[in-house]
Amino acid sequence: MSAYPTFSFNTTADEVATAFSQEIEGKNVLITGTSLNGIGFEAARVIAKHANLVVITGYNDERLKLSEEAIKKDVPAANIRRLALDLASLAGVRKAAAEVNTYAEPLHVLIHNAAAAIGPFKLTVDNLESQIATDHIGPFLFTKLIVRKLLASATPSYTPRVVFVSSAAHGFGTGVDFATLAHVDAASYDTNDRYWQANVHPGLIFTNIIQKEESIAGMQVLGILGPDGQPDTKKFQWKTIPQGAATTVTAAFDPRIDDKPGAYLDDSNVANESVAAHSSNPGNAAKLWTATEEIVGETFTF
Repeated sequence: MSAYPTFSFNTTADEVATAFSQEIEGKNVLITGTSLNGIGFEAARVIAKHANLVVITGYNDERLKLSEEAIKKDVPAANIRRLALDLASLAGVRKAAAEVNTYAEPLHVLIHNAAAAIGPFKLTVDNLESQIATDHIGPFLFTKLIVRKLLASATPSYTPRVVFVSSAAHGFGTGVDFATLAHVDAASYDTNDRYWQANVHPGLIFTNIIQKEESIAGMQVLGILGPDGQPDTKKFQWKTIPQGAATTVTAAFDPRIDDKPGAYLDDSNVANESVAAHSSNPGNAAKLWTATEEIVGETFTF
């Protein structure tokens, strides 16, 4: 274990993947949200250099094709499989999960990277608020539906992993508003507070989700983007996309956290002390689990 390097803010995903190449070798990995110019794509690209199979997902197959082509251009031997997955649709989630469960290969790692852009109030086809639906409810259901396939890849020396991209932004709010989890009134909707609750942005990285037109105004209000829509580098320290994807790859493969299930990672290091009290409260976690089961209409069984 001591042979592994120490990681920092500046560590790149490629450096992490190289360090853990033996752990990645032979693994089958599914990553949600893998559009170009995003950290999900970068994680997929570096993992594909060593893995047996990388499943990339998205709701737009044309964009998925572009990602697949870009990865194969950089890694000709990469084994890439596209999966249509619309996390904003419970029916879409069920369809994608059913497809994954037909794969002949086992599944070793599930990385939840996809996120809805911060922006104005929007409802999904299931009449759920878009950010919570895409960032929490959809991923919860997808995991529930394929968990047995994940668990089936376990061996005496290997435990499958589920990684959720998260951030210090969870501490900006007060935790999940259970009263509005399933349904929120448009008049009382606070896009930033909803974003803190959904919490799926891994720090300041100028990815495609920040550059979306619907996101820019909210980011400008927070002072993260300047009047020109570009990153404010005077007030904040930004990561490159390769740096931004490093912690994702660490969480998926670092053997040093084998005995730390549920760990919160920051700059590729365990930082459980940084988790806000409302997010580390077991009672809140249990309540959220039960409430989400009620929303999707299914009990999460193993």
